[in-house]
Amino acid sequence: MACKLSTPFALIFLVLSVLINFSYAGTIVVYWGQDGNEGSLADTCSTGNYGIVNIGFLVAFGNNQSPVLNLAGHCDPTSNGCTFLSNEIKACQSQGIKVMLSIGGGAGSYFLTSADDAKGVAQYLWDNFLGGQSSSRPLGDAVLDGIDFDIEGGTTQHWDELAKALNEFSQQNKVYLTAAPQCPFPDAWLSGALNTGLFDYVWIQFYNNHPCEYSGNADNLKSYWNQWTSSISAGQIFLGLPASPDAAGSGYVAPHVLSSEVLPTVKNSPKYGGVMLWSRRYDQSYSAAIKPNV
Repeated sequence: MACKLSTPFALIFLVLSVLINFSYAGTIVVYWGQDGNEGSLADTCSTGNYGIVNIGFLVAFGNNQSPVLNLAGHCDPTSNGCTFLSNEIKACQSQGIKVMLSIGGGAGSYFLTSADDAKGVAQYLWDNFLGGQSSSRPLGDAVLDGIDFDIEGGTTQHWDELAKALNEFSQQNKVYLTAAPQCPFPDAWLSGALNTGLFDYVWIQFYNNHPCEYSGNADNLKSYWNQWTSSISAGQIFLGLPASPDAAGSGYVAPHVLSSEVLPTVKNSPKYGGVMLWSRRYDQSYSAAIKPNV
C-alpha cells in the first residue's frame, strides 16, 4: 500500500518543487540607448534575455526647459529622426517585454522647481511618451509602459510629486514607475520619491559605490541589499550591476561569482525581482551567462 501511495506523493512533491522554483524566477533588465554600436532596440529584445528595457535618456526637463531626449548615435530626435523606434517598441512589447523611458542619467540638465513644475513634466511625459496625445511624440505613436527615474543630480525636491502626478494617469492607462537609486542608503536624490510607495520596480545601482558594492567579497553588498529590501515599499527590487568590467569604474561581479556567492542570498527576499544591467552596449554575454540562475 505504501509503495502505491509513494508515486502520487512523489509527483505532487515534484510539481510543488517546480512551482516554487519557478515562482522565484527573476527578470533581467537592461538599459539601451547610449551607444550607437550596441545594436537596435529590436535586436536587444529579440535576444530573449530581457524582460524590461529602459530607453535612456531624457536628459533635460523641468524648470521651463525644452525637454531633450538623447539617444546617442541611434537617431536624432530634434529632426523627428527617432519615430521609427515606434515599431521596434511595439515589437518588444509583443514579446511581453516592458519598455520604459528613463529620465535623468549621469549627465544632463534636469531639476524640478515646484509641485506645479512636477505636474507639468508629468503631463509632458504622458502626452509625448505614454497614453496621451501630442503632435510631436519623439518615439512615434508607441505607448511606453512607464517612466524610470534615474536621478543623479539636480535637486532632491519634488520627485515624489512627479511620481504622484504620473501615478494619477494610471487611472486611464497603467503607468509603471521604476527607479535606479545608488546603493548607499538612503539614496541622496530619490529617497522622498521612494517613500511614496508608488514604485513598481526599483533597481539599485550596486556599482561605482565602494561602501556597498562587491569588492572581492559580497558582505557589504548583502548588508545593503537587506537594508534596502527591508526599508522601502516597492513591488520588486532588483540588483543593479555592470555587464562587464568596462561598464563601470567598480562593482563588477563575474557571472560565476554572482551565481554562487550573491544570488543565493538576495533571492531570499520576497521582494526580489531580478538583475538590472548597465548596459546593452557592454552586455556581450553576461545576461546569457546569468539567466539560468536569475
